[in-house]
Amino acid sequence: MSIGPFRHSRGPADAPIVVVEYADFQCPYCARAAPVLREFAETSQGQVRLVFRHFPVFDIHPYALTAALAAEAAGVQGGFWGMHDLLCARQVRLADRFLHAYAASLGLDGDLVIGDAAQPFGDAVEADYARGIEQGVRGTPTIFINGEPYRGRMEIAPLRKAASLSLRRNRRAPWSRG
Repeated sequence: MSIGPFRHSRGPADAPIVVVEYADFQCPYCARAAPVLREFAETSQGQVRLVFRHFPVFDIHPYALTAALAAEAAGVQGGFWGMHDLLCARQVRLADRFLHAYAASLGLDGDLVIGDAAQPFGDAVEADYARGIEQGVRGTPTIFINGEPYRGRMEIAPLRKAASLSLRRNRRAPWSRG
């Protein structure tokens, strides 16, 4: 199992814009950000790579850690993004029985995403969390664009503007909406 920092990403590995999101599957703000970030990456004409990292705020969200473990376990079965999308959409139902059902609905083995079977994925979640702490993450969602904290609105236009500014600062080709 990989715990590399780019293991869960959408978009080309060589995209000039790398958007890193630290998120908690039980955070309502993360649930609202997820489709915006997905659209941003998907409509970027290959210019954006979206990277997901776990930052379960377990002292506030009691199911955040088990949801993160389930997503990691689903990832080993080739279903990380499908599970990610279900967890974001159904975050009020994150008990084991729901996680099992979500996995099954994706054609995955539900028994492998809960309980003892999911525990080995704690190292990957912990690595993301520790990386977030090192980068100054204090809450979710926290977004970085090419390594720089993004503090704007979670909308496509401000994300594009921030990405364009980042490219200019790094002397790369200008952002293009096409």
